[in-house]
Amino acid sequence: MTDRERLKQIIMELSYEKRKVTLASGRESDFYFDGKQTTLHAEGGFLVGKLFYLAAKEFSGVQAVGGITLGADPIATATSIAAFLDGNPLHAFIIRKEPKGHGTGQWLEGRKNLPAGTKVVIVEDVVTTGGSSMKAVRRAEEEGLKVLGIISLVDREEGGRENIEAEGYVLKVIFGRKELTGETV
Repeated sequence: MTDRERLKQIIMELSYEKRKVTLASGRESDFYFDGKQTTLHAEGGFLVGKLFYLAAKEFSGVQAVGGITLGADPIATATSIAAFLDGNPLHAFIIRKEPKGHGTGQWLEGRKNLPAGTKVVIVEDVVTTGGSSMKAVRRAEEEGLKVLGIISLVDREEGGRENIEAEGYVLKVIFGRKELTGETV
């Protein structure tokens, strides 16, 4: 079994649920991907790191990976570790949902590893409309980083790719909904 096949198996066992939910976008859905169940699983997190690192290497000159807390945190860390183990260090960073309420008041954790102009890739657990991804892109760019693109563990295939590409960014996904579930949107 390949790493990708095993990761798909873990996602379907731990992260996919067929039930009614309200998504971050406010939309209702009859299924849910809870990516954190996979990314925080020992083997799942390891495989996520390996596969995200392979995808990140496709962005020429990438130096760091990160995204909005909480979904991106384990992905960025696992990817950074996989890169380091391969002899190609990529720093991880975390974008807060609001600025730190004390001390420096910063939006970005890991800042000292990211001089202005650092080439970064935004990581996500799930893309639906692309709104969270674009929020992360805007915040990273406001912090002086150069965003090369976005990688998501799962694309729900509900317009996120089209919205992200309309903004001029590339979205790479590890799995699309149809590939995982066999269902069409």
